[in-house]
Amino acid sequence: MVGGVVDGDPDVLINRPAKIEEGGEGAITFLANPMYEPYIYTTNVSAVLVSHDFVPEKPVQATLIRVENVYAAVAGLLKEYGKQSPVNGENGISSLAFIHPEARVEEGVSIGPFSVIEKGVHLQKGVRILSHVYIGHDAVVGEESLIYPGVKIYHQSRIGKRCIIHANAVIGSDGFGFAQENGAYQKIAQVGNVILEDDVDIGANSVVDRATMGSTILRRGVKIDNLVQIAHNVEIGAHTAIAAQAGIAGSTKVGENVQIGGQAGFIGHIQIADGVKVQAQSGVLGSVKEKGSMIGGAPAINYREYLKSFAVFKKLPQLERRLQMLERWIQQTDEP
Repeated sequence: MVGGVVDGDPDVLINRPAKIEEGGEGAITFLANPMYEPYIYTTNVSAVLVSHDFVPEKPVQATLIRVENVYAAVAGLLKEYGKQSPVNGENGISSLAFIHPEARVEEGVSIGPFSVIEKGVHLQKGVRILSHVYIGHDAVVGEESLIYPGVKIYHQSRIGKRCIIHANAVIGSDGFGFAQENGAYQKIAQVGNVILEDDVDIGANSVVDRATMGSTILRRGVKIDNLVQIAHNVEIGAHTAIAAQAGIAGSTKVGENVQIGGQAGFIGHIQIADGVKVQAQSGVLGSVKEKGSMIGGAPAINYREYLKSFAVFKKLPQLERRLQMLERWIQQTDEP
């Protein structure tokens, strides 16, 4: 299953995954971060996923399964184990769900109680919709996607294959578009839509706004944590990850494989290059053109420069006292 090599008892029985510090007989865990290595010598789990180059400093009681990429192996293992989840065991369409006669529901679709499927919706093969979900007119949900309770998918939204949208997320709500006239705000109609490409994950209570015109687009493999705001006409490149409470203002374009820390904020109409890493709580007020760069701070600057600046900032009280002493010394030496 994980493409590993067994180092130890090949007949050990495994029945569940567990944390390395909390396991027990029958559990399998993993070691990828060196800070957890002390636990491998005391854990009583039955098996541990480790890298091929792991060399124990002490005897290890558990069977080791050596793999090329520990995190990837864990992801695959948990995916298989997760197939036993009650969510994945639900089948069929609840009699308490409302499905418009002109909605298209393909084979293998599950729909939970009190969910509403509006006119023109297309649910492709194997889609799983839990309870209290709303899917608006002419929306499409791709094959094998999973929609958790309370999700609202507005009209004309396009959800790709194997997407996961967690509870109470909103896809396709109006972008924050208003024109000020005579001191009052006039609403600008938001007539675009949202496109989530294949394998996109959306965390609980996150929001992706529909475009004013055109589409707000999250490319293939994008991962969004809980409580994230994606504004109208934003484009997020493939395999970018955004941590909780981050916000991206309208028409900003984020590249591929970007990593954005929690509570980071972006102004609108800027561009972020591929591979950029944005530290938590950063305020990004301009485009970042250098691929693979690291930025931090508010306003965000090169991360190494930010660390140097912060080191000085912490010393400001001491530096002020030294400056005052220096000024007094200068005054005394200048006196006749």
